Amino acid sequence: MLPKIISVTLQSLKRAQVWIHLVIYQNILVKMSGIIGKKVGMTSIFSADGRNVACTLIEAGPCVVTQVKNVEIDGYNAVQLGFGERKEKNTPKPLIGHFKKAGTTPKQKVVEFRDFKGQVELGNTVSAGELFEEGDFVAAVGTSKGKGFQGVVKRHGFAGVGGQTHGQHNRGRHPGSIGACSWPSRVFKGMKMAGRMGGDRVTIANLRVMKVYAAQNLILVSGSIPGPKNSFVILEK
Repeated sequence: MLPKIISVTLQSLKRAQVWIHLVIYQNILVKMSGIIGKKVGMTSIFSADGRNVACTLIEAGPCVVTQVKNVEIDGYNAVQLGFGERKEKNTPKPLIGHFKKAGTTPKQKVVEFRDFKGQVELGNTVSAGELFEEGDFVAAVGTSKGKGFQGVVKRHGFAGVGGQTHGQHNRGRHPGSIGACSWPSRVFKGMKMAGRMGGDRVTIANLRVMKVYAAQNLILVSGSIPGPKNSFVILEK
């Protein structure tokens, strides 16, 4: 009888822990705000303790609220932001009507942020100075540079087959053997091989906001951000 009581107690404790984690996730992690920006370039500044910190300069906003979603109509709470100007002649008519409903011009980039912190209304403007302060930690989402078709040495960091001795001939950057013999007589899925590299959605977390230039809508964050200059970046707080 005693082992059964102990097992039930442990199960109840595990359920309580899971419930606590779910409550914390719903109340803290899901609630976030963000902004759309454009990567300007990289520089470096000196921190308070004299370290030279590599930083990325981002033109963050101003963004226009193009749609506000709620639980009653859409099933969840979210805010859609638009950034960057777009020619009306190159914009589909449904999108033109969507932007006119918000009272703004067509935008290049549209991103949706779930459970946006703060009260926003359709047509309002969200700027970097309103969301970010020096010392905040943010996550940057960007698209990495496309490298085209690359071999295994550049794509996966292989060392190559070996040197030029022992009968090797023009195999310094080759992948080597990729399969087995009579069993399984095939190449497993997911094998690291040559192929298309780059052009992926990459998220860099825990970047510190070093400077905020509210008047110029510029943010200076520590570290590097994926993507070339003038590429779109999503900052999540």
